[in-house]
Amino acid sequence: MLLPTISLPLEILLNTIITQYLDSSYCVTVFSDKPLSPIISTSFIYLIPDEENLVEQIYNVSERGCSDYIVRMRDPQNFMTAFERVVHIGNVRRSDRKIIILPYNEEYNDNNDENLPSLIFSMKGSEYLANMLMVVNHNSSNSDCKEFDLITHQYVGPDDVSNLPKYLDRWDSCSQQFENNANLFPHDMTNLFGKTLRVACFTYKPYALLDIDTAIEPLGRDGVEIRIVDEFCRWVNCTVEVVREDVDQWGEIYKNESGGIGVIGSVVKDRADLGITALYSWYEEYRVMDFSVAGVRTAITCIAPAPRLLSSWEMPLMPFTWYMWLAVVFTYFICLNWDFNSTGIWFIIVSILNAFGMMIGQSQYEGKPSWKIRSVTGWLLIAGLILSSAYGAGLASTFTVPRYEPSIDTVQDIVDRKMEWGATHDAWIFSLTLSTEPLVKELVSQFRIYSFDELKRKSFTRSMAYSIEKLPAGNFAIGEYVTQEAILDMMVMLEDFYYEQCVVMMRKSSPYTEKVSQLIGRLHQSGLLLAWETQVALKHLNYKVQVEVRLSRSKNDVGTTKALNLGNVMGIFIVYAIGLMLSIATFLGELYVHHHKQKKERIHVD
Repeated sequence: MLLPTISLPLEILLNTIITQYLDSSYCVTVFSDKPLSPIISTSFIYLIPDEENLVEQIYNVSERGCSDYIVRMRDPQNFMTAFERVVHIGNVRRSDRKIIILPYNEEYNDNNDENLPSLIFSMKGSEYLANMLMVVNHNSSNSDCKEFDLITHQYVGPDDVSNLPKYLDRWDSCSQQFENNANLFPHDMTNLFGKTLRVACFTYKPYALLDIDTAIEPLGRDGVEIRIVDEFCRWVNCTVEVVREDVDQWGEIYKNESGGIGVIGSVVKDRADLGITALYSWYEEYRVMDFSVAGVRTAITCIAPAPRLLSSWEMPLMPFTWYMWLAVVFTYFICLNWDFNSTGIWFIIVSILNAFGMMIGQSQYEGKPSWKIRSVTGWLLIAGLILSSAYGAGLASTFTVPRYEPSIDTVQDIVDRKMEWGATHDAWIFSLTLSTEPLVKELVSQFRIYSFDELKRKSFTRSMAYSIEKLPAGNFAIGEYVTQEAILDMMVMLEDFYYEQCVVMMRKSSPYTEKVSQLIGRLHQSGLLLAWETQVALKHLNYKVQVEVRLSRSKNDVGTTKALNLGNVMGIFIVYAIGLMLSIATFLGELYVHHHKQKKERIHVD
């Protein structure tokens, strides 16, 4: 970076800092009320701050990729306030932003120079900015040489001292040397010296488990993402503080983006530094937060009521499809009409019984019919023989091979059946709400939110499906409202609704983003994430529920044949009972008519 010849002490110092620490910056923005002669390089943007439009000024340069700033203003706290606002409304994220604040006057001023660092470092924006440097005039007795103190904030360590000024070095204009040759941006996030890391989460297996017996887990917590956080703090030397969101769980962001509830709301409102527990890469959340690289790839599907054996009364109807039954009925009525034309309307009942008898292969009384009736009878007997043979073969297969109801395998199946699916929170449909596909929109409309107890009750009623996650190592994330008893009557669907990437959420331009992403990348390379998932599943998940879900599609395949029992022939006996009742009713009707006719004849004779 080539800079012109300069002579002012502050400009010489600034040139030295730029050369050592900002030489690799893509773009540096200078907000100064006074000209600074070194700032003429094409990598710099020079702006005169406008107090009324300061947010817009910072926003415009930030969106162009200028993430580092040099500030020389009478009231630099105005810049910090505007900068904090731009962090939230801007789209550009950087974990390593640098801000250098220069003294407004080069002459020593007791009020400004001594109190300004404490004021700046106590502001909210400074709490989430690791790389800050303030150049302060030093009250030197040597009037020929100018001295400047270089100060940053503690940032690391205990919370009660993190916003205190930290003296780094002193620069002398005569020697143009630093007194200690210290690193002016020491907070590289490699050692946080026990700094508190607030993590928002709630119990959701296997991602995060809280309130574990300390005899089992010394820290009282476990889970795949909990282990990521604990490993991160072991790596950078920080202390985890859990911010519990058991009530609102994942939560949501308010429409005006002023805050939120749950894990998401805690991160948005800075109640937590990190948010975990199966947080997906949702678009609405990305607009206001930072995401790490993906830690867990999960697929979302449902466990739906498993198909049951068809009722025994349906078995006599199963050998033929409904279209085949319609064809049989149509053939019967055509033949019945032909029989009517042959024998006359007065013999309707006889024709109906004759036609039905021939359809089921019964012989007919010959009498003295014409050749037309013999022709119809012959064709009916042939048709009846074919139908009876086909029906008998189908009925035998139905009795020996178990028949089940149609299963729910795809999204189309669950939509066609208008079946509810749901959970305790609508986070399951965050990834689907922006879809314009009619099938997906219908699927979203069928999602329901119920309390834990209501979901547990409904799990035994076969009235709804339950959303679950398929995890990379072959395990499942299942709500505990699905019990071991209820899962016996459920089956996992073949088709996934969608898949998502689980991320760690942080505030925009969080200083932790880059480090967390580096750690997750290393965990992927080593295979630890898959190992952790298996370990947590074996240690804390209900193994029987996991096995039941994994084998739910094969647990009913117990064989191809089975011995007949009373339940198998119940349908036939129902048909027999109906026929028997009709026969008895007909017989009684005939007796009544015959008796009534004889009574009339006796009266007539008398």
